[in-house]
Amino acid sequence: MIKLEVASISKETLINDEIRAEEVRVIDDNGEMIGILPIEEALALAEEKDLDLVEVSPNAVPPVCKILDYGKYRYEIQKREKDAKKKQKTTEVKEVRLSCFIEEHDLQVKAKAASKFIQEGNRVKVSLRLRGRERDYASHAFDVMNDFAESLSDVATVEKKPKFEGRGIAMFIVPKTDKDK
Repeated sequence: MIKLEVASISKETLINDEIRAEEVRVIDDNGEMIGILPIEEALALAEEKDLDLVEVSPNAVPPVCKILDYGKYRYEIQKREKDAKKKQKTTEVKEVRLSCFIEEHDLQVKAKAASKFIQEGNRVKVSLRLRGRERDYASHAFDVMNDFAESLSDVATVEKKPKFEGRGIAMFIVPKTDKDK
C-alpha cells in the first residue's frame, strides 16, 4: 500500500487512515458497488488489493470511498485539468486611443490596427481623451467615435456605446458573432 503525504498533494481528498467516518460506502477497483462497510473492513480490503481507499464523495451519507491507486488517480485529475485549461479561450482587452480632431487617414490607420485585434478575437477599448477646450466639442468627439465604429462595422459590433468616463469618452468593440452577420 502506498503512503502519500496528502497535505502536499491535495487538501480536500482524504485517503486511507485520514478518513474519519465510522462507515463508508465502498466501490471496488472495477467500479462495482460493494456496499456499506465499517472503515476498518474497507481499509483491510484496500490493503489486501495493494491499493488505497480514497474518499471521492465526502458529503454523502455515509461518505463514498473508492479502492484505487491514488497516484494514478491524481495523475488523471491533473491531466483532465490541463486539458480543460488548453481548451479555454482567453480574450484580452486591447486599447486604441483617438484624439478629438484626428484626420481621416489617421483614423483609418487606427481602424486597421483595431481590425487586426478584432480578428485575433480580442475586445477593443476605444478611448478618446478630451483636454482643455476640447470638452466644448464633445459632440464632435462622439462623431469621431461613431465614425470609427462605422469603419469597423463589417468585422465588429459595438458592445458598449460611447459614453463619458472622467475626462474622456470610451466604448468597447467586440468581434461579430454569426448571429450579428
